[in-house]
Amino acid sequence: MDDSSAERREAHARWRAGWRTETALNAMMSDPAVQRLKEEIDQLQASMAQELSPLLRRFKERYDRAVRDGDYDLLVRTCPGKHGRWGRICVLDAGHEAEYPHLGTTSEGQAVAWVGTAPDDD
Repeated sequence: MDDSSAERREAHARWRAGWRTETALNAMMSDPAVQRLKEEIDQLQASMAQELSPLLRRFKERYDRAVRDGDYDLLVRTCPGKHGRWGRICVLDAGHEAEYPHLGTTSEGQAVAWVGTAPDDD
């Protein structure tokens, strides 16, 4: 009975820590300055993607062909870069970061370009 009670207390403590973290993040993300910055980042990513769209189109077609044909050699060389909002979508070759930002498309088919990569926590 004591073990069960201790486990419940530990589970509740974990839940409470998660709730506090989520509450703090929600409060921070709802701040008008953070919302404005998010909008600016989204606009910049869309602008970069527009500028690089010819390159994106060529690499996206190559990537789609590799997926369709099962070209694992090409898929292994594809950049592992991840966008925090859209997941793993960079279609360029690994090692491109010195020359180009990451390029890909959102789940809605919109072009997106970004710098950096999201944590690999999926």
